[in-house]
Amino acid sequence: MKNKLLFRKMFENSRWIFLLIFAFSSFIAKGQTGPDFNIIADKAFQKLYQNPDDCISYTQGILVSDQDIEHKIILQNIISQAFAMKGDYMQSVNSFSQKEDQDQNLSYFMQVFGNYNLADQYQNLGLYNQSKKIIASLLSDQKLLKSNHPKFRITTAKLYQLQALNLGINKDYPNALKNLDKSDQYISNTDDENKIIQTENRIFRSSYLMKENNLIEYKNLIESIISDLEQQQNQPFLLSLAYENLSRYYFLIQDYKMSAQKLEQGLSLIEDLPFNNLKIKIYESLSQTYFALHDDMKYHQYNKYYNDLRIKTDSNTREGIRYIVKLVETNQNKTLEFQKQTYLTSFWSSTLVILFIVIGLFIYFLIIKSKNRDLKKQFDFFEKQSTRKEQTILLSTSIIKNTADAEKSSHKISKEKEEEILQKLKEFEQSDRYLNKNMSLSLLSSQLEVNTKYLSEVINTNKEKNFNGYINKLRINHIAQLLRTEPTFLNYKVSYLAEYSGFSSHSAFTTVFKSVTGMSPNAYIQEISKNKVS
Repeated sequence: MKNKLLFRKMFENSRWIFLLIFAFSSFIAKGQTGPDFNIIADKAFQKLYQNPDDCISYTQGILVSDQDIEHKIILQNIISQAFAMKGDYMQSVNSFSQKEDQDQNLSYFMQVFGNYNLADQYQNLGLYNQSKKIIASLLSDQKLLKSNHPKFRITTAKLYQLQALNLGINKDYPNALKNLDKSDQYISNTDDENKIIQTENRIFRSSYLMKENNLIEYKNLIESIISDLEQQQNQPFLLSLAYENLSRYYFLIQDYKMSAQKLEQGLSLIEDLPFNNLKIKIYESLSQTYFALHDDMKYHQYNKYYNDLRIKTDSNTREGIRYIVKLVETNQNKTLEFQKQTYLTSFWSSTLVILFIVIGLFIYFLIIKSKNRDLKKQFDFFEKQSTRKEQTILLSTSIIKNTADAEKSSHKISKEKEEEILQKLKEFEQSDRYLNKNMSLSLLSSQLEVNTKYLSEVINTNKEKNFNGYINKLRINHIAQLLRTEPTFLNYKVSYLAEYSGFSSHSAFTTVFKSVTGMSPNAYIQEISKNKVS
């Protein structure tokens, strides 16, 4: 009897144990088959700043197995950013464009996120006005700004950060700093993505403080950033970016040895990693610094690294711009095709209605003819009406033709449009975007969002030069101003000055310089040097 009771008790206990094991195993299985996407995406974003190649491999692996459309868009954006960090803008735009093939019935958040991605692409390719326009529109949406959902808040933080970079490009540092402050308001410390964006904001803020000559606050901030990053593990991109930032301060106070040391520290962190955009900045700064130190060997070494990588990246940038312009044109053509189909449908519908009316009238008059011998008079009246109708149609056709001719003649640029373009050119002249080697009439028209023919006409009429002459004069005036105000530039070789100001060759720079100033670059430098000595 005791054995039976003991056996029953053991059986009941084991049954509960089996139930607990089954419940636990079900929970574990569920966790393994559906891990939190936010954790996966956050890890991918962290890898973005550690090694873009690893980030691409990791994220593409997730992309294959995740069938959720919105998840795919987020992952493709991370891949697109990784290619941009490598300087591979063609692949970056290609990854971004893959969303075009996906379902368009997306949530409000994904529509916002998609527009942010487009603004980011424009910013990467130097199309700053287009980027600013998209961001300004998004940040005017109170629904976005007032949302407390984490994914809305981090996207808003990124939008304000991106707008700060656009403003910084145009040297509007006070407003750039205000946008960074607003970005910080939407950041929390909940995950790595928030922490990385916050650190980037601190680095960008320090850069703008230095450019506003607020050097004490700048130095305290950048040294604090570097101290924090050095305590963290595996943050090569951010720490390298901070060192590059600090090197500019030492270059500014003419402590060139310390500037070179900070740059070498930054380069050592990413030398074996594909952060090509940051490498270009460091190579350029190292070549300038070693030139100032009169170390010709290292100057030529880093200048070669800079030129080789810059040529490769510039070529990729041009391809990226052509690709994204093609995408925009394709979308516009789809819209125009839809409008055309709508117009044709409307036209044929109207034609059929008129045809039925005419047939109805014709049948009506046939019936009247069989019943009324006076049909001839009515028919004569109908013919007269038809003649008048034909005359009316001819008159309408003439009016339409005259209107079309008037519209054609009105395609000439209006005074208001001309003033608008001149204002945009004034803002362009206040920036240094004309130093871009790739600057062309089509690129500038894209940046200013102006018709290419209108832009060319305004430049020819108001600047009294063609586009190339206009850009070259801006470049020469810029470099001449630097030679007068920045003593360091007097020590640079003419070949470097030509490269710096966006010219493709030494000879082209010398020719244009002489045509603008009346003397060669060497003679100009000697004249300024004499005046400084005297």
